[in-house]
Amino acid sequence: MPHLSDRVSSILQGGKTGWEVHFHALARRQAGEDILMVTAGDHDFDTPAEIVAACDRALHAGYHHYTQLEGIPALRRAMARVSEELTGVATRPDNILATGGGQGALYAAVQAVCDPGSHAVVCAPYYATYPGTFRAAGADFSLVHARPEDGFQPGAEAIEAAVTERTTAILINTPNNPAGAIYSRETLNGIADVCRRHDLWLLSDEVYWSHTGDQAHLSPRSLPDMAERTLVINSMSKSHGMTGWRVGWLTGPESVIGPLVGLNLVSTYGLNDFVSHAAVEALDQAYGVAEITAVYARRRAAFRAAMDDCPGLLIRGSEGGIYLMADIRAVSADGEAFAWGLLESENLALMPGETFGPSTAGHVRVSLCQPDDVLEEAARRIRRHVDSLLAKKRGAA
Repeated sequence: MPHLSDRVSSILQGGKTGWEVHFHALARRQAGEDILMVTAGDHDFDTPAEIVAACDRALHAGYHHYTQLEGIPALRRAMARVSEELTGVATRPDNILATGGGQGALYAAVQAVCDPGSHAVVCAPYYATYPGTFRAAGADFSLVHARPEDGFQPGAEAIEAAVTERTTAILINTPNNPAGAIYSRETLNGIADVCRRHDLWLLSDEVYWSHTGDQAHLSPRSLPDMAERTLVINSMSKSHGMTGWRVGWLTGPESVIGPLVGLNLVSTYGLNDFVSHAAVEALDQAYGVAEITAVYARRRAAFRAAMDDCPGLLIRGSEGGIYLMADIRAVSADGEAFAWGLLESENLALMPGETFGPSTAGHVRVSLCQPDDVLEEAARRIRRHVDSLLAKKRGAA
């Protein structure tokens, strides 16, 4: 058989995926067992009806054809307007590349700034696709681990220490998945200083832009002299409840966006027509954004309140996003072992922190993408399991 390219073979490296607890629980539930799952980050509700209706109108209006590679003009205008509102930086349609979801924007950004042999610095904890996205560009990366005790705010000194002569970019994610940390202005200023000193690109994954708790969204693109070296990854998945629609965008200098049209040419060949028109209306009318934001804010507050006085468990980060990160090191140094034990004793599945890198070892992630009654029951089961582990520790002492 002919040889498969090393580039493709290396994207998904062998070994564990970190999703073993999730898929084992899913198999048990599909077999008829009563298993609660707070693992995945997909909404428990459908896309807002107004967006579905807009898509239906677009279909019946005949929007069935090829579109511009960079995105239809109306969509780029709408995305530019939202980007300008979020960053405070004047943004034109020529600063926008419409992509297949946030992952499409991340892939485009990495392809734009990394050559084979390039190096990047990735702030951890990180979203699970980051490593493979750099491998797909033939680049390698170093992880800088944000400490739970610092609220998962990465330190500029540690980031700078990881920079090498091959480094071309730093990748951050705020609000953060999985930790829910929202990077402070001080943190972002420190990272921006490193980028300016070493002439680096900053890739800023901001797909949770609408889930910032009681804070306004802060993008590093808005900092002095950063608009021309920052590429912002964005998406409608979490803000508009459109995970399966695959609509995202990349915001950056025209000198970057222009050449990236060629990447769309040889990859997606543009977004599909009727979804593009529905997305324009969804962005212009902000369908569902306030309501979805409010749902997760309420769930976040309620789950935190249910966990705040739980001995042996401490909520870390979790100011924004749609997840909570719980430090369980007082009862288990191994988040995966805790997750397996919880599944066996309480029929509840959550994500081990180790899935997202060493920064969240001894932690577990709870997805808030479940109805309120499920989250209330999940909190009770977690507390029971923690109490059981504490009792065992006391008995062994």
